[in-house]
Amino acid sequence: MKHFLNLIDFTTDEIATLLAESARLKAAHARGVPTRSLAGKVVGLVFEKPSLRTRVSFESGVAQLGGTSLYLPGNEVGLGWRESHADFSRTIGQYIDALVLRVFKHDTVAGVAASSRIPIINGLSDWSHPCQALADLLTIQELFGSVEGRTVAFVGDGNNVARSLAVGCGRLGAKFVLACPRGYGFDDAFKLQWKDRIGTSFPAEVNDAVDAVRGTDVIYTDVWTSMGQEAEREERLKKFESFQVNGTLLGKAATGCKVLHCLPAHRGEEITDEVMESPASAVFQQAGNRLHTQKAVMELLMK
Repeated sequence: MKHFLNLIDFTTDEIATLLAESARLKAAHARGVPTRSLAGKVVGLVFEKPSLRTRVSFESGVAQLGGTSLYLPGNEVGLGWRESHADFSRTIGQYIDALVLRVFKHDTVAGVAASSRIPIINGLSDWSHPCQALADLLTIQELFGSVEGRTVAFVGDGNNVARSLAVGCGRLGAKFVLACPRGYGFDDAFKLQWKDRIGTSFPAEVNDAVDAVRGTDVIYTDVWTSMGQEAEREERLKKFESFQVNGTLLGKAATGCKVLHCLPAHRGEEITDEVMESPASAVFQQAGNRLHTQKAVMELLMK
């Protein structure tokens, strides 16, 4: 049994298998062909952070696969303070068949998984967002036919989304470039993890957005201030001002470049309406793919 905590834990072949099953499930859903691979299964959803896409896509995905989901607010579960991760894990595993965690600290996900007899899925932590990255990779594959050989420029900071997508690109043979102000790049811990687990050259970090997007196939952006960083908001707005994804920046990319955003978007900050609503935007296709890739993950872990 495997958990789904971090995309770096999965091989190239395993990620390719997940993408193939995601595409199959998406096509079946479009044709109205039911898939009941989770019939009789119960999936718990523990969310410490607010959510729209993650909650709805998991609840809908479980239902479409014939299972049942239980939403458990984080303040009621009290992971790590109401009871230990191990005590919670050893108990809840007797009631349900898999557990999705959307939490503040990655240590919470790892702590619950360490004692778990059921699959644990990371719905988001401060270190990693593998569910988002898998949907991103499926979208790139749909847009270009393959992830391999493409160039992805992530315009923003070296956050959990950037880490996970960089790993996915590294596994599948795409070039990843991070465009960010000085001091907002990937941390040393991630660089060491990359060296140990991926082995290829570490993704380039560029401090000029225009330089980063020249010739790129995909421009990806995320909010400049994530949950938990509210105190840094004014400082970040100033430092990231020249990293806005707008029509001028898009014009520097390769012909046919597509734009992605993991949402929710702060329109007028990291991305403009002009770009969000342009033919280059695949943002909502990308959002829809969360449903199908997460269904594939649950199938893999629970079969």
